[in-house]
Amino acid sequence: MDPIASELAASIRSIPDYPKPGIIFRDITTMLGNAKAFRRAVDALVQPYAGTKIDKVAGMEARGFILGGAVAHQLSAGFVPIRKKGKLPHDIVRIAYSLEYGVDEMEMHRDAVNPGEKVILVDDLIATGGTAVGATQLLRQIGAQVVAACFVIDLPDLGGRKKLEALDVPVHTLVEFAGH
Repeated sequence: MDPIASELAASIRSIPDYPKPGIIFRDITTMLGNAKAFRRAVDALVQPYAGTKIDKVAGMEARGFILGGAVAHQLSAGFVPIRKKGKLPHDIVRIAYSLEYGVDEMEMHRDAVNPGEKVILVDDLIATGGTAVGATQLLRQIGAQVVAACFVIDLPDLGGRKKLEALDVPVHTLVEFAGH
């Protein structure tokens, strides 16, 4: 593991048996509260795209808002919140997506991204990929060009990264944890 990945992994709290027995919840709030680790994470998420024309960064509710806003700022790009159903007040587009425990819906404002704009998708973690695949499909539905998806944490055993890559979305992650 490279030094930045090691530092970030050490700043992430692991909570066993949450939200159910057998799951280890990877909590980034400890990383966010550590100024040095937070800065390193944002810099490492931005680095592959520095100097590239990115129009928008889309962040998925809720931790993706924190990271995505910081990434958008660093890239001088706009920020697009992708919300849970019923949270946006204007003309929206919506998509159903699969969760590990069922189905949910997410939405965004129809005018948040113009057709052809280059968008990076950002969230804290990629697990089964249901949310990220749904967000990618939602962005493409309104004509966005999803150029990459970025996550602090990858749980490769759950296969989410492979699902995004099968949609021709390059995936950039900073830290891997085995298991769920």
